[in-house]
Order: sequence, then C-alpha cells, then structure tokens
Amino acid sequence: MYPNIIRFPLLPAAAAVGLALAADAAGAQAQATDSAPSLATVTVEASADASAQGLAKPYAGGQVARGARVGVLGTQDMMDTPFSATSYTSELIQDQQAKSVGDVLLNDAGVRQARGFGNFQQTYFVRGFTLYSDDVAYNGLYGLVPRQYMATEFVERVEVFRGANAFLSGSGAGSVSGGGLGGLINVVPKRASNEPLSRVAVGVASGGQLYAATDLSRRFGPDSATGVRLNLARRSGDTGVDNEDTRTTVGSLGLDWRSSRTRLSADLGWQEHKLSAPRPAVTPTASLPMPAVPDAKANYAQPWTYSNSRDLFGTVRGEFDFSDQWTGWAALGMRRGKEDNSLSGLTLSSGTGNATLNRFDNTRENHIKTGELGVRGKFETGAVKHTAVASLTAFDSSERNAWGYNYATGQTNNIYHPVALTPPALTGFGGTLGSPRETERIKTGSLALADTMAFLDERLLVTLGLRHQTIKVDGFDATIGASSGSYDKSRVTPVGGIVFKLRPEVSVYANYIEGLAKGGSAPVVSGGQPVANAGEVFAPYVTRQKEVGLKYDGGHIGASAAFFTTDMPSAYVVGNVYGVFGKQRNRGLEFNVFGEPAKGLRVLGGLTLLDAKYLTTAGGAFDGNRVVGVPRSQANLGAEWDVPGVSGLALNARVLYTGAQYANAANTLRAPGWTRLDLGARYLLDVGGRLVTLNARVDNVVNRGYWASVGGYTTYGYLVQGAPRTFSLMASVDF
Repeated sequence: MYPNIIRFPLLPAAAAVGLALAADAAGAQAQATDSAPSLATVTVEASADASAQGLAKPYAGGQVARGARVGVLGTQDMMDTPFSATSYTSELIQDQQAKSVGDVLLNDAGVRQARGFGNFQQTYFVRGFTLYSDDVAYNGLYGLVPRQYMATEFVERVEVFRGANAFLSGSGAGSVSGGGLGGLINVVPKRASNEPLSRVAVGVASGGQLYAATDLSRRFGPDSATGVRLNLARRSGDTGVDNEDTRTTVGSLGLDWRSSRTRLSADLGWQEHKLSAPRPAVTPTASLPMPAVPDAKANYAQPWTYSNSRDLFGTVRGEFDFSDQWTGWAALGMRRGKEDNSLSGLTLSSGTGNATLNRFDNTRENHIKTGELGVRGKFETGAVKHTAVASLTAFDSSERNAWGYNYATGQTNNIYHPVALTPPALTGFGGTLGSPRETERIKTGSLALADTMAFLDERLLVTLGLRHQTIKVDGFDATIGASSGSYDKSRVTPVGGIVFKLRPEVSVYANYIEGLAKGGSAPVVSGGQPVANAGEVFAPYVTRQKEVGLKYDGGHIGASAAFFTTDMPSAYVVGNVYGVFGKQRNRGLEFNVFGEPAKGLRVLGGLTLLDAKYLTTAGGAFDGNRVVGVPRSQANLGAEWDVPGVSGLALNARVLYTGAQYANAANTLRAPGWTRLDLGARYLLDVGGRLVTLNARVDNVVNRGYWASVGGYTTYGYLVQGAPRTFSLMASVDF
C-alpha cells in the first residue's frame, strides 16, 4: 500500500520497538512486582483540571502519562479509548529544557512544527494537516493560549490528540484560524502539589541568552483543600542565530479548592514575547532550483524587523458531584491579545541566493470569550454499563486587524551574503495601523451527546455520539468597516468508536470521526501580488476520518500502531482569486513506543508514514501530487539512561528525522530531508540539604543547516531554516 514511503526511518524505528519489547520481556519477571511508576497519585492530579477524573498517572519512565483528556469524553486510559493520543509530562518538559509547546512536540513523530504565513506564529502539522497555535486548547477551552508562541512555564502537561475531532473538541477548536482538522493539542496548567515547593532556576544559552525563573507552590487550610501555584520567568538576549534577539516574560497564577463533592480551579496567565531581527522565511521560485541552505547561524533578516505580542488570559472551572454516579461541570475562559509587527519576507530571484525584499507591517487585537457546561454519569441496563455525557459549548471571538505593505520595494538582498537595507516606505494599507478596526467576528455554539457502552465484562467498549454545531462568521473591511462576507452554518458531526481488549495488555480499536473548522479567509497577498478577494470568508471545512489501531501495555513498556485516512477540501489562488477549489487526502501509518523497558533506561520514539495527495485541483493540473510541506516519513527516537555507579547522573539523546517535502503543488521544488541529533545530561546533588539540579543540553549537535519546514498555510511553500547548534545550561535549587 505504501511502496514509495517505507524508507530509511522504518528500520531504526522497527529496531527500537523490537529492542524495547525484547527488553520488556527480559525485564518483566524482575519488575513484575514493581511495574507501576514510582510516582503515586497525589491531590494535584485530582484537582489539576477541577475534575474528579484528574490527570492520568505517569507511565513507567515518567515522560508520558497513561492517558490523556479526550475532549468531552474526559480523561481516558490509553487502553480504553478508540483514538490515538499522548500526554507529555512536566518531567519531560523540565528534563529537556523545553522552552515552548513547540519544543515539547519535537518528541512526537506525528507532529512537525512550521510557521504561520508571513509571521512567526508557531504552527504544527498533525498527520499532515495544519494546526495553528491559536487553536490550541488551554485546560479544555480553545482560543485562549497566546497566538504567536506559548512558553512552558505555564504548563503541567502537553496533550496531543491525533486525528479529526469535531465531536470531541466542540465549537472552539478550529474556530480562530480554521486549523485542527488533523488533530488537537491541549495544555494543562500547573497546580499546587501536596508538598511545598520553592524553586529558583537560572540558565544561559547560545548567544548569551539569560534565563531566570521561580516556581512557588503551597497548600492551605483543613485537609490542604486550597492550593496556590505561582510561576514567574524571564528569558532575554541573543539567540544562536546572528543578531537575532528574543525576550520573553511570563507569569501565571493557578488556584484550586476542593471539598468532598465540589472542585474549583482558576488560572491567570500573562505573556509578553518580543523578537528583534528574527530570521524570516524564504519563498522559492518555481523557475529556479531549490536553494542550498545558508550557514546555520546566518541571519538574512533586516535589523528594523520585529514581532511583539502580549497576551492576558484566564479560566475558571468548577465541578460538582450530584451523586456517586453523576457529575456536572462548568468552565469559562477569556483572552486579550495584542500584536505589533514589522516583517520583511524574501522571494528568490536567482540561483545565487539573490532575493527580492518586501515589507508587511500589521497590528492586531484579539478578544475571546468561551465557555462550557456539561454533565457526565454512569448507569447500567442489564449487563451493559453506560458512561453518558452531555455538553454545551459557546465561543465568541473578535479580531481587529490593520496592515500596511510594499510588495514591489525594488530592493534585493542575498540569503548567503545579507546586508542591511533602508526600510522601504509602505505603499498600500488596510485600515489604520495605530487603530485597527474589527475585521472578523466569530460566534459558535454546540450541543454534544455521547454514550460509551461496556460489554463482556468491559472487554468491549463502544462509543457513539453526535454534536450539533453552529458557526457564524462575519468579515469586515479593515478600512471602512463594511461587510466583506458572512455565513451562518450548522452541521451535525458524528463519532463512532470501538475498543476490544484481546488480552489485558492488548487492545484493538477503530473509529469514524469528522473534523469541522471555520472556513479560511482570502490572504492579502499571493506570490508577491495582492489577492483580488482579500478578506473574503469561506464556509466551514469538513474532514472525514477512518482509523484502525492496536495498543500494547506491558506495564513498563507501551506501544501503539494506527492506520488512518482523512479527506478534506483545499483552498488556493486561481487567476488572482482565492477560493476552496480542491480536495486532498491524507492517509498514513503511525507507530509509537514509550516507557522504561529496563531499570534506569527510558525510551520515547515513533514513526509516521504519510501519503498526502491532492485529489482534485484546478484543471486537474496537480491531481495526484503530494501536498505542500508534508513529508512521506517522520521519525523520532529518544533515550535517557541513568549512569550506573554515578548517583544522580542521567544522559539523554534524541534523533529527529523528517523526509523530503515539496514546496509547490506542481512538485517541482523539493526540500531535502534532514536528520538532527540532540544530546543532554542532568545531574542531581544535595547541597546543604537542598536539591540542586544541573541540566546541560546541546541541540543540533553537528550544527547542520537545514530547511526545517515548508509552508504551513494552504499551498504556500515558504522555507523556514532550522536553528543552529544551541548550547544551554540551567541550574535549579529547591528550597
């Protein structure tokens, strides 16, 4: 079925799985009485999301959890859910010095990070479909995380759901940017643990970047019912890229309270993220060969370019037990975001690296409100056990936007020998940069009903559900405020899933589920030219997914395999007009392995094989061609080893592989595949009765220059260069 995509990554990934399973078998007897993780369930897990379900326990090795939140179905054990999901823990985040959600997702072979169109927004390919950072969920609510970038100081866990998810995620997912048709990401905020925590951390990284943070946690009152968690952090200075500077300031406050029948939580977060002279994307030209990658540290940004964003966001969540079998919950969230950018992209004009330079400035404001009400309960009908759920969601987003541009500056630069140029004057405008108008208003609402039925002593689980969802979008001209289009559409999206446990440690599953997202809007520019219908909004996108899979839980080693196929509409420019003209299909195979196959050895890896094609294109010109930016294969393999005889010392390594990607729908521009090696070491020691952790890391050890991603917005094949060799050293002290 995949004669052209089973290549280099399959052998090491299969070997990794084989070795892990062999070690599992060898160590099974020795660990038979100690197969559970050493970390016990604590109160923080039960209150982290104001849910009686709480967080799933860490799996052996502590890098991932036994389960994850599966949308409206709540937190589910990996062996009981008919879907593919992984929850990455705070232990992994700290051990790898992950700075952002994107850094955490480097560990997932089904996800690759890209960049927004013409900006520095973190964007992800999940199963080959784009998921924009402003469609990431925060404690189950969507549109609340900072749009451009999200630091990890807020985060207890990063949960990845792979696949279409309209029924599971509700009206918020995909409503802001129209992404998320191939998966969803949820970040879980930090909560106070049972034991008091006072941690101070300092660090330094390549370029002289400095870091300082504090993490304070306390519980108060009778039975320690009230918890407070405060995180503050500052990262500032040059990066490993020449003359590139980043400054990030974050603060978060997490509160929770519980009684025997009630659980409450609240979160408040603030982030300011500033980039100076950030290295831009490069747009190749179809008539020219794919450019060689510049030196890994080279920066072809103009010194006057920048990207600033500020976000304030918060949530309140509560849950009440009506009885031992029935529980209700409610949640509210809000975000206020502001952005201010001066950007300059490059379009290649010669095979020697010359490129025309443009300028695009914009200001943007986002006001988002969202909420959810739900009830979940258990009952029996004869020999059948039921877990039923009903949920109402609402989402309201207002976007204000203004921009100025010059796409024919007459200026050129060279990506191999860049020079500083005078900022070109802006020649066209959409609105007033200092006072942006409302350009889009989104209102959605949904009602979901589902029942998970357990048969044969819970060996067979069947999930059926429906969600009625309404999406209303109004677009407005940025200059005069006149309507630029609107729609008000409703759709019922179904879900069907089945899990059968062949043995306690082996489950097979299958699902049918759809994806639904806000239709996109026509971009301002395409190929260096203004788009005739810029700002026009389009009806919602619908995807249809079918998936079958297999899961294994050996107690200290876990593995999964899945085959999926998903169809969706596609949009592009024809005759200077942007529209939804085509259709694409993504199908693939996924393999994942994780756990602690032998004492002191932790593994985390995976392989994804993708066959992403355009099925219908304008005039059939690109029918059967591969989708822009989606490789045939992606693989990860990571391991961490506690060094015998040296108490507190652990060494780790991670290999990332991404196959070749096409940068245009004609498939004439091909960015080569790349492999990256990361190494790290961690040492724990006692200093005067205080726990001190030293953490050193080198990413991209061989300093390879590579095109890390291609595109990230419809068929636009812009190239984003990977980061150079980056050293980082961090020390933390627990008081």
